[in-house]
Amino acid sequence: MPPLERASKAEPYKDDIVALFLQCKGNLVRVHEELVAQGAAISYPALTAFCRRHSIGHPPPRPAGHYDFGPGQEMQHDTSPHRAMIGGAQQPVETASLVLCYSRMLFFQCYPTFNRFTCKVFLTDALDYFQGVATVCMIDNTHVVVASGTGRDMVPAPEMAAFAERFNFTFRAHEKGDANRSARVERPFSFIEGNFLAGRSFADLDDLNRQAKAFCDKANAKARRHLHGSPRELFAAERPHLHGLPLFVPEVYALHHRIVDVEGYVSLDRHRYSVPYALIGRRLELRETKDRIDAYLGPRLVASHRKAVARTTVRVTLPEHRPRRGEARPKTSPEEQELLQTAPPLRDYATELKRQSAGRGTLALRRLLALYREYPREAVAKAVTTALEYRLFDLDRLERLILRTLAKDYFVLPGGGHSDDDHE
Repeated sequence: MPPLERASKAEPYKDDIVALFLQCKGNLVRVHEELVAQGAAISYPALTAFCRRHSIGHPPPRPAGHYDFGPGQEMQHDTSPHRAMIGGAQQPVETASLVLCYSRMLFFQCYPTFNRFTCKVFLTDALDYFQGVATVCMIDNTHVVVASGTGRDMVPAPEMAAFAERFNFTFRAHEKGDANRSARVERPFSFIEGNFLAGRSFADLDDLNRQAKAFCDKANAKARRHLHGSPRELFAAERPHLHGLPLFVPEVYALHHRIVDVEGYVSLDRHRYSVPYALIGRRLELRETKDRIDAYLGPRLVASHRKAVARTTVRVTLPEHRPRRGEARPKTSPEEQELLQTAPPLRDYATELKRQSAGRGTLALRRLLALYREYPREAVAKAVTTALEYRLFDLDRLERLILRTLAKDYFVLPGGGHSDDDHE
């Protein structure tokens, strides 16, 4: 049969269609109405078919790319927002995922929020799960890792670059708008949402992450037709090409500084943690780890709590941090108690210094205790005896007396002799 050659009814109006398409801002319904008003006898399906055939408003499809990865060459990391049934209520969570590009090994966890500290915690757990590290970690242009630039010009934040150097890999970002470059990690998010989160409920976030790890074990062991095997089987071939973990993997932590409020609590991420009530008004260093909050006063650990991960504000209180009912507030500060246990010259000077100072004299006693700890005890005792004799309660002058005593007792000429000025 000869081929059927039939001209389209819209062919004579091609120029008008192109002009109306621009004039009507791409609305083919309006284009059809204007053509009919001009006397054109064409149907709307014929118009849309003509536009598709001549690529009017329909750019031609682009062929999809294909990426091949060798064993241990690349791993991809990304996050995606989801909703999970936690504690009987739907809660938003950030799902972080890491995939080995060759074997398609998958590991994911969920967090209330995702920042640089959480990113380092997740990557540490993921690399420990794989027991190896690929050479490159491909990411999108997220501010969690990126300090400046995009794509090839991306510069990671210094702390993230140091983290990558510790595990012997490099962060790279795909070009802006080229999301297909990280398709290995993008595709599993639909799988996680439709298979893991669907129909499941969790007691808390820790329970969710425990089940997520067990789900990864099950999914990685399942055979896939397009891989001609399971990710676990391909991982056996990829494992020798991965970089090994460091001999010592330090615990990821973040440092925060907080002042104890009048109720004896410190606040972190809207949650409040109790500390000993005697530290009210003091500045503490909080060390946040994956599952704990530790409070330090200088080098001394004063409180340790399990980290609260709920989205609502939580107050965590330990009974030993609260005063017992009926217990009176101590009349002396910890500095004064330590000074009163020293030798008589310093003890008497501390008592008189408190009497001469305004209020409870806490700042003055704290300065005196610092001098006592910093300088040799003999020099402090001599200077305090002289200051007490002449009623000198200016601590700057007291420190100069201590330094003068040190100059006489410790800075002598070689051989044990004294200068002529000393004899005079």
